[in-house]
Amino acid sequence: MSGRTQARACPERTCVGCRERAAKSDLLRIVEIEGECAPDPRGTLPGRGAYVHPAMVCLDQAVRRRAFPRALRSAGTLDTAELRKALAVQAEATP
Repeated sequence: MSGRTQARACPERTCVGCRERAAKSDLLRIVEIEGECAPDPRGTLPGRGAYVHPAMVCLDQAVRRRAFPRALRSAGTLDTAELRKALAVQAEATP
């Protein structure tokens, strides 16, 4: 026996808002759909994705830094209104 454990490594991603690394399951995937940032909680929508903590603080930092157009390789600004609504609903649902 080599003494190595058989623990699987969990994938990590970087939050585009706070720039901290976290487990992929702890972050919310964002994709661009017709000029809007759309949440992809299941991680199955096609296209390039950006990851952000499901918190308004990280979302505000990402918008202020213009991180979504850069991470999604999109020209111009992206609308985040739908994303803000989804995060607000998620924040109300979790106590």
